[in-house]
Amino acid sequence: MAAERAASFTKRSIKTSAKLSGLRLAMSMLDLTTLEGKDSVEKVRGLCQKAVRPDASDPTVPSVAAICVYPSMVKPVRDELARLGAAGVVKIASVATGFPSGQFPLELRLQDVQQAVAAGADEIDMVINRGAFLAGRYDEVAEEIRQVKVACGTAHLKVILETGELETLDNVRRASDLAIRAMADVGHVHEHGADFIKTSTGKVQPAATMPVTLVMLEAIRDWYLETGKKIGMKPAGGIRSAKQSLHYLVMVKETLGDEWLTPELFRFGASTLCNDIVRQLHWLSTGKYTAGYDVSEA
Repeated sequence: MAAERAASFTKRSIKTSAKLSGLRLAMSMLDLTTLEGKDSVEKVRGLCQKAVRPDASDPTVPSVAAICVYPSMVKPVRDELARLGAAGVVKIASVATGFPSGQFPLELRLQDVQQAVAAGADEIDMVINRGAFLAGRYDEVAEEIRQVKVACGTAHLKVILETGELETLDNVRRASDLAIRAMADVGHVHEHGADFIKTSTGKVQPAATMPVTLVMLEAIRDWYLETGKKIGMKPAGGIRSAKQSLHYLVMVKETLGDEWLTPELFRFGASTLCNDIVRQLHWLSTGKYTAGYDVSEA
């Protein structure tokens, strides 16, 4: 049923001005990501420039929401965004807690978070211990989320469930509810935006899928109906085309409503999605497709 409902969101007809608005909105919700072993200071500097000005030929295209990097790259990102005059405009997100496995000792995972926040991260993307979750040690997983939330201080927390390893949609829902309630236990309310639940690290397949995202959105909806408190959502991994991003926005709108159609409550974790949106915007404005090699990677 989840798969059938998710598939229905791909059938909506979105054209002309609605498509243009949707693509620009998707760009503003993007966490432009590089999480490679070959990441370098030079690469993330180029990524910062891409984040601030996604389309060098059109300054009206909005900046992305955030740049997502490893903790070692947080300071270079912070320095480059400051140089570009975009500090605070584009947020800095950092993966932590032994990403992507989450199998480090808890003490080291917490140090990972604290060091990333101290370096300037506005947002922390943590991974849960899937082994503990699948073994039924739910209290242990919840307590680790609470401790990471405390270590984040004022930084926003995104809890990565790594849904590709959770095996069933029932487990996805249980993990979503667990993460939402564990974050709420800490009690910190952000002045702007909210904490998030996130599908994937992007290192495991399948990553983000529409049925999985729908189940997580429904968990967010039910929590909001129960408490009046908002939680953000971030599908990540495998969302590569502008068309896919529109399908996800339709799903958010029809599940949670217009209030969630904002970067403060919905993000895409991706790298190649940015350029596909740029190419689609070119097509809408000129009627011609731009070749992939005509759009800068960074």
